[in-house]
Amino acid sequence: MTAGRQAPETVSSCAVFCGSRPGRLPAYTEAARAVGTALAEAGITLIYGGGNCGLMGQVADAVLAAGGTVKGIIPQFLHSREGMHAGVTDLEVTADMPSRKERLFTLPQAYVILPGGIGTLDEFAEVLVNHQLDQGRKPICVVNAAGWADPLLACLEAMVEQGFAEPALMEYFGVVADAEAMIRYLKRPLPSAV
Repeated sequence: MTAGRQAPETVSSCAVFCGSRPGRLPAYTEAARAVGTALAEAGITLIYGGGNCGLMGQVADAVLAAGGTVKGIIPQFLHSREGMHAGVTDLEVTADMPSRKERLFTLPQAYVILPGGIGTLDEFAEVLVNHQLDQGRKPICVVNAAGWADPLLACLEAMVEQGFAEPALMEYFGVVADAEAMIRYLKRPLPSAV
């Protein structure tokens, strides 16, 4: 590297969107825990929904067990429904869901999508829309544990084929099989404006 040039910035914080339920396959929990461990070992701060249940809790627990940093963001009304994760490094309580989502979308430098339900789908769709509208071109990585995302990817491909989305949609995100490949994806140099 020449004098005066800085190394490209890499991801140091990442939002993980995933289920507040564990799902039916043990592979989903295994993937969530592997992602959490990998983030901690790579020195990447986890930013997530703040709950202690389902895959969300598994990711956070794994980051903490591996000595990593976790920032949870949870709206007050979900305290009794999902339960706040008391062990996270930093827990922020928001007034409502829109303010929680705004924080989850603006704070991290990247997004990881793990198995989840309609909330996970909503978050994934929103980061895709933001990318499409040039309102934040942060890395987006889908961890396709046990093929859970195959139907979702087929739906997105159908949108392109039917003329409802540009072919570039499929280039907005990466799809990986496991936590190790996720870290390689996240460790690529960041675009100049994220």
